[in-house]
Amino acid sequence: MAIIKVLVVDDETDFLEMTVKRLLKRNIFCEGVSSGREAVEKVRDGSFDVVLLDVKMPGMNGLETLQEIKQHKPLVEVVMLTGHASVESGIDGMKLGAFDYLMKPMELEPLLEILLDAAERKAIQEAKITKAELTRNLRGQRPGP
Repeated sequence: MAIIKVLVVDDETDFLEMTVKRLLKRNIFCEGVSSGREAVEKVRDGSFDVVLLDVKMPGMNGLETLQEIKQHKPLVEVVMLTGHASVESGIDGMKLGAFDYLMKPMELEPLLEILLDAAERKAIQEAKITKAELTRNLRGQRPGP
């Protein structure tokens, strides 16, 4: 399994700690933060593949955090979490660029599958960009005499 980097963002300390521990046990590099502002700073300064982001948080909520993450690192995939049975907030997140959304509490296996799918999509997008840049650079070179 490819190594992916996941940032878990949730203001519920017990949920945050449990999720991080469960992912680490599955050999997924994982960090956790408890606020949207912290998440934006971590993503801006780090190299995460996927952010697992709670919708309902005090201060900067999940949708606001999603928008800022996408401004700084548009290729980072975001999976929205909601414990408030709000499908609307999940759909709003998808409209703003989220990869998917899950209802809390969630089972570990479906979560892992979504995280891996999200990381794969990020890797595919990065490969396309790299290929386009390489092609542009090669076309820009002129043959010698």
